[in-house]
Amino acid sequence: MKVTWKNNKKKRCLLPLPLFKEKECEDGDEVNVPNTQQPQHQNQSEFEETRHLAKEFQAQGDNLALNGKYREALGKWETAITLAPDIAVLHEQKSQVLLEIGDAWNALKAATQATELEPSWAEAWVTLGRAQLNFGEPDNAIVSFDRALALKPDYEEALGDRKAASNLVKKRKQLHSSGLSSTENRFVVGDKDETS
Repeated sequence: MKVTWKNNKKKRCLLPLPLFKEKECEDGDEVNVPNTQQPQHQNQSEFEETRHLAKEFQAQGDNLALNGKYREALGKWETAITLAPDIAVLHEQKSQVLLEIGDAWNALKAATQATELEPSWAEAWVTLGRAQLNFGEPDNAIVSFDRALALKPDYEEALGDRKAASNLVKKRKQLHSSGLSSTENRFVVGDKDETS
């Protein structure tokens, strides 16, 4: 592939180079445009090399996470995901670290991606359930834990987490049935009709 920069006024595209193909303009200049299909010129060895590089970044991220360096690990896994976006383990690990640093929304998105890539992986469903719990969705978390238990019935962590989610749902129902709402104060000092 030939990359040329004849016109400095053009914006640089941030897509990886294999996703571009050369196209000739009317004036004869070559322009790189995004290639929406899988690169046809990429052979098996290039694919394996990219996969190997992604695994190396994953291993570096694993080591950083074990040492408590979560943000650095996240950077390595992001790079690995860019190289190999179809590896479910990377998305699941990313979700766990995001939960650890308190980013429940992005953890939820990463865990969802992991379950979409590998729907038969019970651990990914548990991570999704935990992300849903942290995001404040205990009902959805129960569904995720049930999916994990359907795949792996003796999974102790899923059983414990499902029980915790069920308790949260029960407490919420008790609050609603007792007349308490999130917009009213529980404790009122003095009469409501009194004015000072």
